[in-house]
Amino acid sequence: MEGIGSAAERVASVISFDGRGLVPAIAQDSVSGEVLMMAWMDGEALRETLRTGMATYYSRSRGRLWVKGDESGNTPAVDSVHCDCDADALLIKVRQKGSACHTGNRTCFYRGVSLAGEDAAPVGESGDPLSGFGGPMAGPGPEPGGGADIGVTLGMLMGTVEGRKAEPKAGSYTSYLLGAGMDKILKKVGEESAEVIIAAKNKASGEVAYEVSDLIYHLSVMLCEMGMDWGAIGRELRGRMGKG
Repeated sequence: MEGIGSAAERVASVISFDGRGLVPAIAQDSVSGEVLMMAWMDGEALRETLRTGMATYYSRSRGRLWVKGDESGNTPAVDSVHCDCDADALLIKVRQKGSACHTGNRTCFYRGVSLAGEDAAPVGESGDPLSGFGGPMAGPGPEPGGGADIGVTLGMLMGTVEGRKAEPKAGSYTSYLLGAGMDKILKKVGEESAEVIIAAKNKASGEVAYEVSDLIYHLSVMLCEMGMDWGAIGRELRGRMGKG
């Protein structure tokens, strides 16, 4: 069987690094599909990523390798590494703990410009050197049909919950629940489940949406307390598809 070290060498050998010995690497949340950040890898960083399962990049400003999250604690565990057709760009699918951006935002791509009609003009943020590009986006854009991408939303929610676990905040309900422990969390899961049943029995779609959202939030807290995320649920559901 091929060892991890030799497999890493083989993968690194087919990547087309640029004249500086670097290749751009895009990190994407493997649960929500969010694009989190872009960094650079050299051959050693790629091999370390493959060997350890932790996202390791090359810092051009520091002139050395760095492991994402070493200082902040917001470490992304790598699920898979992909290259494009020309082998000159990498896609790193990760399970991100907390925020990916050093600003505290979930993703580094938190600024945006809407191209929908009158909303095409960006809204600047006071004091932001990039305010001409656009202010922080409140959330993911709409998908066809007017809904929100549930995968992106779940990823953002779990990132917030994990952030509160890593850095408890006074007055935060999430921090309170996590501090109270599993019994309190499960009590809330039970209560919210009952609320969903009542709303559905009343055939009130608005109430159902509200109560299901409450339930999903408390389930997210439960998963976080167990050291899990929605990726485990997604993998289980995908595994059931097509089995009848």
